[in-house]
Amino acid sequence: MWATPEDAGFDPCRLQRAWDVLGRLVGCASVPAAVAAVGRRGMAVGPVAQGWAVYAPEEAREPVRTDTSFDLASLTKVVGTASAVWVLIERGALRLEDRAAVLLPEFAGAREGEDGAWRSAVTVRHLLTHTSGLPAGRNLRLVPGGPQERLRAAAGTPLRAAPGERCVYSDLGFILLGRIVTEVSGRGLDVFCRDEVFAPLGMAATGWNPSPEVAARAAATEWAEGEWAPGGRAGYLRGTVHDENARALGGLCGHAGLFSTAADLAVFADTLRAGGIGGAPGMPVRRVLSAATVARMAEPAVVRPGECRTLGWQGPGRSGAPCGDLWTRRAFGHTGFTGTSLWIDPVQDLWAVLLTNAVHMGRAVGLPAMARLRSYFHNAVVAAVEG
Repeated sequence: MWATPEDAGFDPCRLQRAWDVLGRLVGCASVPAAVAAVGRRGMAVGPVAQGWAVYAPEEAREPVRTDTSFDLASLTKVVGTASAVWVLIERGALRLEDRAAVLLPEFAGAREGEDGAWRSAVTVRHLLTHTSGLPAGRNLRLVPGGPQERLRAAAGTPLRAAPGERCVYSDLGFILLGRIVTEVSGRGLDVFCRDEVFAPLGMAATGWNPSPEVAARAAATEWAEGEWAPGGRAGYLRGTVHDENARALGGLCGHAGLFSTAADLAVFADTLRAGGIGGAPGMPVRRVLSAATVARMAEPAVVRPGECRTLGWQGPGRSGAPCGDLWTRRAFGHTGFTGTSLWIDPVQDLWAVLLTNAVHMGRAVGLPAMARLRSYFHNAVVAAVEG
């Protein structure tokens, strides 16, 4: 799978400009670390690592490595949850038009009036496309109890609009999709994704709630203190999910919490590029999704001013898209709040993985830099494509 730029169909001098973007913008307080890989024609180039997995405190500063594990944040939605949903659809266990209130009784509740009517109409399709009427989120840490009580609270969140009326990017919708995977399959989301997607592809470094060994080589994220810090001790998060609601749900949920490496995500990205078939180097090639499913999943499903959503993913249908200015209209991908992204362009037979820990020194410091870094990097990658 791993190859030279020439073998993968890149101009090596032009591709070097993409790596130079990382060298220029990474390794500082705004974006301490980045690991990236790109691929075409079933071959991958990289991973290339720049900067610091741990930037602060200075005496504990640690260089990032090509096998550093990153908190994927909302890439969890597509790499994990949406993939699991599509596996279940392929197996005749679920369909896009199935009602969330039937699959999750706690979502139906005993609501009356407008909200009750809206809830009864919400489908899996609405949840995948962020058109369910759910708000963007809520602070589940304020809900008394443990993960189960907070999941019930997430399911009972009042809708803000009729399903299909608005497109509002919602963590809550993917929390519910994760629960649907568990209810339909009879397996936890982590177990289902491991058994049906990650293990068949040889993605051994991908999963929720990393082991102590994996956590020790994870890129650090933001400072946490008080009861929401690991073990109640203040410090930079490392191997513990950054997303506060994911921590409130025990680290295992459908919207965030997945950890992975650039090499594992390269396998995943190339699998989608190839229509659902792939495998890590040295592993047998396995089909985890049909070509028809991958094509359907990548089709624009919601196109509105400033917004393009596929069935689970994001399209590049707006100016300032995270994939830059040169990817085609058929590209699809996603980003994560911590500074991660994965994009695939079927037209150019191209994919790119970019993992950073931009929230490490605080989200106000790092996140403004990510729009520029992502665009510069992805533009340079496309400009390196030959043939």
